[in-house]
Amino acid sequence: MQAQIQALLAGGAGRQVEREERRRGGVEVAKPQIFDGTSAKVGGFITACKLYIRIRLREESVEGQVQWILSYVQGETADVWKENVMEELEAGEVEYETAEEFLTSLKKEFGGGEEESVKAAELRKLEQGGRTMEKFIQEFKRAARGSRYEGRPLVEEFKRRMNGGIRRKLMEAENLLTSIEQWYRKAMALDRN
Repeated sequence: MQAQIQALLAGGAGRQVEREERRRGGVEVAKPQIFDGTSAKVGGFITACKLYIRIRLREESVEGQVQWILSYVQGETADVWKENVMEELEAGEVEYETAEEFLTSLKKEFGGGEEESVKAAELRKLEQGGRTMEKFIQEFKRAARGSRYEGRPLVEEFKRRMNGGIRRKLMEAENLLTSIEQWYRKAMALDRN
């Protein structure tokens, strides 16, 4: 009986927290991880910042949003870049119209060069290996975005990158798969079996 009462009280407290969150106008949102300047992490960092700003900081000024982003830029080369940006901002040498514009400059600085070429190279190096098809497809989609691969060339690259057993089964399928989305769905279904 005591355990049931505790469970009810805990449930009520959880609902109270949910009501409080709704009253304040939002949901829990993960903050970005510290960005140290590693080019492989820049995309994830930017996505996390955009999401947090849209949900929690949309009423904040652009200057406040940029400073918030900068507070998550720490370590080695990133610190030097951040110091330079802060000096430019304080001196009025640079002004950003939006946080998106600032994130674009961050991406140019740390993105690792020509994004299209980098993405295409990343796509060509990707292999399914021991990953589930679902996880592999998510990584493949991320690498394909911005690589300029599309249509038939994208399908061919996907076929080359997946494990041989599933590839053979898909190639032997009665219904000819034409779109990349069909390949994704069928490959995941085969992998689950």
